Amino acid sequence: MAKKPQTQPAGQIRIIGGQWRGRKLPVPHSPGLRPTTDRVRETLFNWLAPIIQGARCLDCFAGSGALGLEALSRYAGSATLLEFERPVAQQLQKNLALLQPNKGEIITTNTLNWLAKAGTPYNVVFLDPPFRKGMLEESMRLLEQYGWLADDAWIYVEAEAESAVTDVPERWQLHREKVAGQVAYRLYIRTAISAQAEQEQDNVD
Repeated sequence: MAKKPQTQPAGQIRIIGGQWRGRKLPVPHSPGLRPTTDRVRETLFNWLAPIIQGARCLDCFAGSGALGLEALSRYAGSATLLEFERPVAQQLQKNLALLQPNKGEIITTNTLNWLAKAGTPYNVVFLDPPFRKGMLEESMRLLEQYGWLADDAWIYVEAEAESAVTDVPERWQLHREKVAGQVAYRLYIRTAISAQAEQEQDNVD
């Protein structure tokens, strides 16, 4: 299986910006765990700079916590990190406790099951599911269907470079995209529903 290029030593991540810049945090060895690289994170958070401060963030497949913890370092209002593997989630909890436990929450769960229920809106959502598991499109559908997204939410999607992202919700407008090695990463902005579409929806209801 092709993996992301690594810019940090195995077993740790480094916060690259904000109040904890340069802080190194341990990451347990786990099959398929591939932290978003420093270069990609730097680009992503440059894109998110206009809205990250005070934002309510959801990291759907947290893994190392590189995205959710980076968001908190850059003064996000809060971050919820979802992780299925218990040892990985336990290390995330320890890392969060060292930093800012009052603004973060680690939930050990199956992300698809967790999203398949009525939610509360988030301003920023990170979607970086395990590669080649078919989880991306289902995650996008659940986020939209169950009310997890604010009207103007920003959604980050990371996927295999060779795969085309299909079935993107209609309201998600592509804002930025790049490719780094084996990884394609994209940032979408959710747009307001048009008056005509809203009227049509009301008629359906």
